[in-house]
Amino acid sequence: MYQRILLAVDGSRSAELALSQAIIVAKATGSEVQALYVADDNDVFFLAGSYDPRQLTDAILAAGREALEAAAKRLAEAGIPHTTKLLEKPVSPGQISSTIVEEAERWDADLIVLGTHGRRGIRRLIMGSVSEGVLHRSNKPVLMVRSEIKE
Repeated sequence: MYQRILLAVDGSRSAELALSQAIIVAKATGSEVQALYVADDNDVFFLAGSYDPRQLTDAILAAGREALEAAAKRLAEAGIPHTTKLLEKPVSPGQISSTIVEEAERWDADLIVLGTHGRRGIRRLIMGSVSEGVLHRSNKPVLMVRSEIKE
């Protein structure tokens, strides 16, 4: 069964629900979990306007660290062996799903867990959903956790 679970987090309610499911699966299978946050500053170009892009990038990285700390705390409380990883850049701009799949391959994950409605802003309308991209690009099992709460 599963021994290594890659959990994609982004600080959204859907990612929190995905974390809950990853904990359930990890407890049942004795798996370790790697929580992954992919910081994509490509959103900065959609939001920049008169803002300093460096400040926006710093805010994205801070949000990533916060999401990973929250995930690590819950995993530790559940007694799940885990690591966290903040990837500061996707494999190419806007390619969060490809980056998640590549990390799952690199880390030799047996399962990818992620939420279906994250915080990716206007690009989701243009480029499609991250979870859908992971599902289409990965040859590994993918557990997608849906949030009924609109974000």
